[in-house]
Amino acid sequence: MEKMNHAFEKMKMLVGMDVDDEESAVENDSNSFAFIDDFNRQCTLTTKQRLYGFAICFSVGIFCTLLSLLVFFNPIKFGITFTFGNLLSLGSTAFLIGPKRQVTMMLDPARIYATAIYIASMIIALFSALYVHNKLLTLLALILEFGALIWYSLSYIPFARSMVSKIMLACFDTEF
Repeated sequence: MEKMNHAFEKMKMLVGMDVDDEESAVENDSNSFAFIDDFNRQCTLTTKQRLYGFAICFSVGIFCTLLSLLVFFNPIKFGITFTFGNLLSLGSTAFLIGPKRQVTMMLDPARIYATAIYIASMIIALFSALYVHNKLLTLLALILEFGALIWYSLSYIPFARSMVSKIMLACFDTEF
Protein backbone atom coordinates (compact mmCIF):
# COMPACT_ATOMS: atom_id res chain seq x y z
CA MET A 1 0.00 0.00 0.00
CA GLU A 2 2.88 2.32 0.81
CA LYS A 3 4.37 1.78 -2.66
CA MET A 4 1.04 2.70 -4.22
CA ASN A 5 0.82 5.89 -2.14
CA HIS A 6 4.39 6.77 -3.08
CA ALA A 7 3.62 6.19 -6.79
CA PHE A 8 0.48 8.32 -6.48
CA GLU A 9 2.50 11.14 -4.88
CA LYS A 10 5.04 10.95 -7.72
CA MET A 11 2.21 11.18 -10.24
CA LYS A 12 0.82 14.22 -8.42
CA MET A 13 4.25 15.86 -8.56
CA LEU A 14 4.54 15.08 -12.27
CA VAL A 15 1.23 16.76 -12.98
CA GLY A 16 2.15 19.69 -10.75
CA MET A 17 -0.26 19.13 -7.89
CA ASP A 18 0.77 19.80 -4.31
CA VAL A 19 2.00 16.80 -2.34
CA ASP A 20 1.09 16.71 1.35
CA ASP A 21 4.22 15.15 2.78
CA GLU A 22 6.93 16.62 4.97
CA GLU A 23 9.42 17.13 2.15
CA SER A 24 7.11 19.35 0.13
CA ALA A 25 6.13 21.34 3.21
CA VAL A 26 9.67 22.70 3.50
CA GLU A 27 9.83 25.84 1.38
CA ASN A 28 12.78 26.69 -0.78
CA ASP A 29 14.52 29.83 0.56
CA SER A 30 16.02 30.65 -2.80
CA ASN A 31 15.00 34.04 -4.17
CA SER A 32 15.77 33.05 -7.76
CA PHE A 33 12.29 31.57 -8.20
CA ALA A 34 10.34 34.03 -6.02
CA PHE A 35 8.43 35.44 -8.98
CA ILE A 36 7.61 31.97 -10.28
CA ASP A 37 6.53 30.85 -6.79
CA ASP A 38 4.11 33.78 -6.59
CA PHE A 39 2.89 33.03 -10.10
CA ASN A 40 2.30 29.38 -9.19
CA ARG A 41 0.31 30.35 -6.09
CA GLN A 42 -1.88 32.78 -8.03
CA CYS A 43 -2.52 30.41 -10.91
CA THR A 44 -3.92 27.33 -9.28
CA LEU A 45 -5.74 25.19 -11.79
CA THR A 46 -7.66 21.99 -11.40
CA THR A 47 -6.36 18.87 -13.11
CA LYS A 48 -9.09 19.14 -15.74
CA GLN A 49 -8.19 22.78 -16.46
CA ARG A 50 -4.51 21.85 -16.72
CA LEU A 51 -5.28 19.10 -19.22
CA TYR A 52 -7.51 21.43 -21.27
CA GLY A 53 -4.83 24.13 -21.24
CA PHE A 54 -2.18 21.64 -22.30
CA ALA A 55 -4.34 20.16 -25.06
CA ILE A 56 -5.34 23.55 -26.47
CA CYS A 57 -1.85 25.08 -26.30
CA PHE A 58 -0.19 21.97 -27.72
CA SER A 59 -2.78 21.62 -30.49
CA VAL A 60 -2.40 25.26 -31.54
CA GLY A 61 1.39 24.86 -31.42
CA ILE A 62 1.29 21.77 -33.65
CA PHE A 63 -1.19 23.54 -35.95
CA CYS A 64 1.16 26.54 -36.31
CA THR A 65 4.10 24.24 -36.95
CA LEU A 66 2.17 22.35 -39.64
CA LEU A 67 0.81 25.61 -41.04
CA SER A 68 4.38 26.81 -41.43
CA LEU A 69 4.94 24.04 -43.99
CA LEU A 70 2.48 25.79 -46.31
CA VAL A 71 4.74 28.84 -46.45
CA PHE A 72 7.98 26.85 -46.53
CA PHE A 73 9.33 28.66 -49.58
CA ASN A 74 8.97 32.03 -47.85
CA PRO A 75 11.55 31.65 -45.07
CA ILE A 76 10.44 34.76 -43.19
CA LYS A 77 6.81 33.64 -42.81
CA PHE A 78 7.99 30.09 -42.23
CA GLY A 79 10.35 31.23 -39.48
CA ILE A 80 7.68 33.18 -37.66
CA THR A 81 5.00 30.48 -37.74
CA PHE A 82 7.43 27.63 -37.03
CA THR A 83 9.00 29.41 -34.05
CA PHE A 84 5.60 30.51 -32.71
CA GLY A 85 4.40 26.90 -32.94
CA ASN A 86 7.49 25.72 -31.06
CA LEU A 87 6.96 28.32 -28.34
CA LEU A 88 3.34 27.26 -27.88
CA SER A 89 4.24 23.58 -27.78
CA LEU A 90 7.01 24.24 -25.28
CA GLY A 91 4.71 26.39 -23.16
CA SER A 92 1.98 23.76 -23.18
CA THR A 93 3.96 21.56 -20.82
CA ALA A 94 3.88 24.34 -18.24
CA PHE A 95 0.16 23.60 -17.90
CA LEU A 96 0.93 20.03 -16.91
CA ILE A 97 3.83 20.48 -14.53
CA GLY A 98 3.62 24.17 -13.67
CA PRO A 99 5.86 27.04 -14.75
CA LYS A 100 8.31 26.67 -11.84
CA ARG A 101 8.94 23.01 -12.46
CA GLN A 102 9.17 23.66 -16.22
CA VAL A 103 11.91 26.26 -15.71
CA THR A 104 13.64 24.07 -13.14
CA MET A 105 13.67 21.14 -15.55
CA MET A 106 14.89 23.33 -18.40
CA LEU A 107 17.76 24.61 -16.23
CA ASP A 108 18.73 21.11 -15.08
CA PRO A 109 22.46 20.52 -15.68
CA ALA A 110 21.66 17.63 -18.03
CA ARG A 111 19.79 19.90 -20.45
CA ILE A 112 21.01 23.45 -19.76
CA TYR A 113 23.08 23.60 -22.97
CA ALA A 114 20.30 22.15 -25.10
CA THR A 115 17.87 24.67 -23.58
CA ALA A 116 20.22 27.59 -24.17
CA ILE A 117 20.85 26.65 -27.79
CA TYR A 118 17.16 26.02 -28.41
CA ILE A 119 16.04 29.36 -26.95
CA ALA A 120 18.90 31.23 -28.65
CA SER A 121 18.04 29.69 -32.01
CA MET A 122 14.40 30.73 -31.61
CA ILE A 123 15.47 34.28 -30.81
CA ILE A 124 17.88 34.35 -33.77
CA ALA A 125 15.20 32.97 -36.10
CA LEU A 126 12.66 35.56 -35.02
CA PHE A 127 15.23 38.38 -35.14
CA SER A 128 16.41 37.45 -38.62
CA ALA A 129 12.83 37.03 -39.88
CA LEU A 130 11.30 40.15 -38.31
CA TYR A 131 14.12 42.70 -38.30
CA VAL A 132 16.88 41.63 -40.68
CA HIS A 133 14.55 40.14 -43.35
CA ASN A 134 17.38 37.92 -44.54
CA LYS A 135 16.02 34.66 -45.95
CA LEU A 136 19.31 32.77 -45.80
CA LEU A 137 19.98 33.75 -42.19
CA THR A 138 16.40 32.84 -41.26
CA LEU A 139 16.73 29.46 -42.95
CA LEU A 140 20.02 28.74 -41.17
CA ALA A 141 18.50 29.75 -37.83
CA LEU A 142 15.54 27.46 -38.48
CA ILE A 143 17.81 24.52 -39.25
CA LEU A 144 19.66 25.22 -35.99
CA GLU A 145 16.31 25.57 -34.18
CA PHE A 146 15.06 22.25 -35.53
CA GLY A 147 18.27 20.46 -34.54
CA ALA A 148 18.19 22.08 -31.09
CA LEU A 149 14.54 21.06 -30.69
CA ILE A 150 15.40 17.45 -31.41
CA TRP A 151 18.41 17.51 -29.07
CA TYR A 152 16.36 19.23 -26.34
CA SER A 153 13.54 16.70 -26.71
CA LEU A 154 16.01 13.81 -26.53
CA SER A 155 17.28 15.14 -23.20
CA TYR A 156 14.01 14.02 -21.58
CA ILE A 157 14.45 10.40 -22.71
CA PRO A 158 17.00 8.45 -20.66
CA PHE A 159 20.13 7.57 -22.68
CA ALA A 160 18.58 8.88 -25.92
CA ARG A 161 21.23 11.49 -26.63
CA SER A 162 24.09 9.05 -26.12
CA MET A 163 22.34 6.48 -28.32
CA VAL A 164 21.74 9.01 -31.11
CA SER A 165 25.35 10.21 -30.85
CA LYS A 166 26.65 6.65 -31.21
CA ILE A 167 24.34 5.95 -34.16
CA MET A 168 25.43 9.16 -35.91
CA LEU A 169 29.10 8.31 -35.34
CA ALA A 170 28.54 4.81 -36.70
CA CYS A 171 26.67 6.11 -39.76
CA PHE A 172 29.13 8.84 -40.65
CA ASP A 173 32.33 7.04 -39.72
CA THR A 174 34.67 7.31 -42.70
CA GLU A 175 37.07 4.54 -41.64
CA PHE A 176 36.56 1.24 -43.37
